[in-house]
Formats: sequence, C-alpha cells, structure tokens
Amino acid sequence: MPPRRPPAYSTGNPELDRLIAEFVGELPQRDAKISEEIVVTALKIAREQVNTLDRKIVNATLKELRHAFRVFHAYKDIRKVTIFGSARTMPHDPEWTVARDFSREIAERGWMVITGAGPGIMEAGHEGAGREKSFGANILLPFEAKPNVHIADDAKLINFKYFFTRKLTFIKEADAFVLLPGGFGTLDEAFELLTLIQTGKAPMHPIVLLDKPGGTYWDGLETFVRGVLLERGYVSPDDLSLYRRMDDHSQAVAHIDFFYSTYHSQRLVGKKLVFRLNRDPHDKVIEVLSEEFADVLHAPIQRTQPSQGEIADDDVPDLPRIALRFDRVHTGRLRLLIDRLNELQAEFD
Repeated sequence: MPPRRPPAYSTGNPELDRLIAEFVGELPQRDAKISEEIVVTALKIAREQVNTLDRKIVNATLKELRHAFRVFHAYKDIRKVTIFGSARTMPHDPEWTVARDFSREIAERGWMVITGAGPGIMEAGHEGAGREKSFGANILLPFEAKPNVHIADDAKLINFKYFFTRKLTFIKEADAFVLLPGGFGTLDEAFELLTLIQTGKAPMHPIVLLDKPGGTYWDGLETFVRGVLLERGYVSPDDLSLYRRMDDHSQAVAHIDFFYSTYHSQRLVGKKLVFRLNRDPHDKVIEVLSEEFADVLHAPIQRTQPSQGEIADDDVPDLPRIALRFDRVHTGRLRLLIDRLNELQAEFD
C-alpha cells in the first residue's frame, strides 16, 4: 500500500497527523476530512502562543454549537420561525398580543417557534406556540436572562454564553423571521439578519417587521433606511424588498405561507444557485422568470437534477429543481424573483 499523502491542513507532525487520521477514520460518519480538521485546529490552538481566554472562547463556542446542533437535529424536517422583540414588553401591551397570536396561528400550521427564551415578546411567542412547539435560545446575562415559564426546564431550551453563537443558531435554524418592537438587541438582530441575507451569507428567507395594528414603531427605521441609507446609495432600491412591514399577525402568517408555496429552499452547487421547489414549475413560469430577471441572470433558468452532494446529504433529493446562474450580487432582485415564481406558479395550479 502506498504511503498516505500528508493532509493539506495538518499539525506539521507526521506521526500525530497519522494518529488523528486513524482515530477519525474509525468514527461512523461521512465527513472525515472536516472532523480531522476540527481536531487539528484544537491541537494547534493548544500549542500556539495564545492566552487562556482565547482557548476558553474556542472551547465554549464548540460546546455551545455542538449542543445546539444536536437539539435542533431531531426537528430538522419541521419549519421554524424565529421571533425577535423586546424583553420588556408586558402581558397587557398590544405587542404581546400580536406576538402570541402570530405564534399560535403559525404553530397551528405545523411550524415551530424559536425565541430568546426570556420575558416579554419572547415569552409571548412561547405562550402562543405552546411548549411542544417552542425552542428557547437563552443568553446568560446578569439581568433579563431567566427562561420564561413556557420553556424553562424543557429539553429544547439552550443556554448560550456568547451572543454570536446564539445569533448563529437563531438564523441557521429558522426558515422565517418576525421582528416586533424592541431595543438595541432587536435592532442589532434586524440589521445583522438583513446584512447576512443581502450579502448572500444566509439563504433567502421571509423577514417581517411586525407591529400592533396601526403601530408606528418601524416608521423611524423606515425613514432612516429610505431617507439616509437609500438616499446616499448605501443600499440599493431592491434591498428594500428583503423585508416586509405589517401590522396584522394573520397577514404575516399568510406572507410566510406564500413565500413557501412553490419555493422550498436553495443551495449553491458549483456556480449555480439551485432552487428546490414544492411543485414542478410550468414551462411558461421558467420562461417568464428568465426574461424578467435577465438583468441578474447570466443564462436562462433551467430545470436540473439533484447534485451528488444533495443526494449524499439527503437534501430533499425528491423535489423538482431549477438552476439559476445568478450574479450573486443583487439579492434584492433574487427576493423579488422568488415572489414572482410563487405568483406565476399559482396561476397554473
């Protein structure tokens, strides 16, 4: 047998690299190379000139993410919505009622609800969804950190030390996002979410800025976005389509439902962006989309088959697919393309 080629990412110690490869090779999993690199990274940090705090950050991050991935994996085939909003909202506030009623209505449609597990809007979301359909992503703080009664002691409650691992979980595990009035934290989550989707670092999902009927909370944000960011060219007009403003919880549920009426999910396969669909698209739908969005497509949209990676990952291989050679810049247009896909297909259903 020829000698094993040294790994591209290694400890620099051939004998240690061999032992790592041998250990990882005995594990019952497919992604041996990734697991091998995780071990190598841990060993590199152990011997490099970094301080104890640096090692603690890496250690806690891996532990938190591993636990979160394990908790959510059991529910990976169920749609989830993340709800953001103030921890200081009271049960008698109308925003509480909106959050509770939205969560109840979308849970009745089979969705699960993720919140920060605390009081206020987070508690209202869990009250509406019920314990069985709730996830809690709690942050350990000196204040506002006690899990609410609807998720406390539940196996689906995860406690995070770091905001960045918590926010990663919020965004990675959800299929839709609803933001209600809140403080610095809510606005931070809103802009980070919009940034990730605008830059293509997160898949396209519906984002709803929800308020009480007749509420004006989001007016100031809208004025700033349109009057400053858009006016100065810091965002493009199409970027404004990445979110929707609403003041009716049922309208928000309907909007999310419609987003997934034909569109299912996306995955980058090589240089192609592949849309997995809930129904086989009509030929005319593909033709119209290719014409209307030619400005951001490098070629007409085509039907395609699941890639080897999708098959290996069991990533909805049975769903029909279309492939887009999207410019990967104009994500606002991509959001509009999904809306148009759903609208056009509805005409043929």
